[in-house]
Amino acid sequence: MAEEPEIILSNVDVGNKIKDFSDLLDQIETLSDKKRALWKEIYENAITDRQNAFTMFMKLTAIMADKSTEHAVHGKTVSSYIERMSKANDQLIRLAELIARAEQKDDVIDPEDMYSRMK
Repeated sequence: MAEEPEIILSNVDVGNKIKDFSDLLDQIETLSDKKRALWKEIYENAITDRQNAFTMFMKLTAIMADKSTEHAVHGKTVSSYIERMSKANDQLIRLAELIARAEQKDDVIDPEDMYSRMK
């Protein structure tokens, strides 16, 4: 049986990342509470999705290691985990761009519009 892969992120890491992100948002004085809550939720969902996909990716790659039959069976699933991690990264990049704009000027961003952009 393959050795269980070491998972890099933990719930504590996610909690710390969310706290650091909240602290960053608190520094933006012109940010409304509604926008701050929405951005925090988007951030939390993206890093949680990325962590979950990474965890499953690592477990499945350990199962598939040097086994062509397992790779044939699970290859598509591994690909979907990579795609999920990529989408989460894209969401984080878009969120970072929105935050950078909000920091540079008093941007009027409709939270509903922003949410639709994140999809």
